Amino acid sequence: MVNPASESNSTKIDLANRLFFRLYQCANMLHKTGTRAVEEEGLTTQQWAVLGALSRDKAQGGMSIGDLARYLMVSRQNLSGLIGRMERDGHVVIAPDERDRRSRVVRMTEPGRHVWQVLAQPKIRTYYEQILADFSINDVTHTLHYLLKILENMQKLDAGWQQADGDAEPAGS
Repeated sequence: MVNPASESNSTKIDLANRLFFRLYQCANMLHKTGTRAVEEEGLTTQQWAVLGALSRDKAQGGMSIGDLARYLMVSRQNLSGLIGRMERDGHVVIAPDERDRRSRVVRMTEPGRHVWQVLAQPKIRTYYEQILADFSINDVTHTLHYLLKILENMQKLDAGWQQADGDAEPAGS
């Protein structure tokens, strides 16, 4: 006789496999199609994320590389290369922190702000509208809710691994 609990767990694992594979595919397609949406502005989805993070009210004075890496959940190494390219393109500047001269912060430049607000934002809104065309507000709300639950559980798992490894810095930072 088949154990119902075992069968239920097997079904959940099969569904989890499909879910995480779809998330992987979505991440890849977001990078591909999102970059196409803003490529005329010379941006990629990673640069779009950086400009979005720096455009928030909380970040008006800039953000340290470490804070930006933690916010975006990427490694400092990957972010450093990205920021270097964005600085070369004039979208951001790295400057001493006004509160602590030993620290450096990333700030959006005026040309970067123009690219973000005037050129990229209308295309990003159109992109969102196209991707979510057949989603109701309720659908989007539920999707966001479940993605946040998955993210929270991933962060808990990551924190546990870091603690076990004795890492001083969050993984991905």
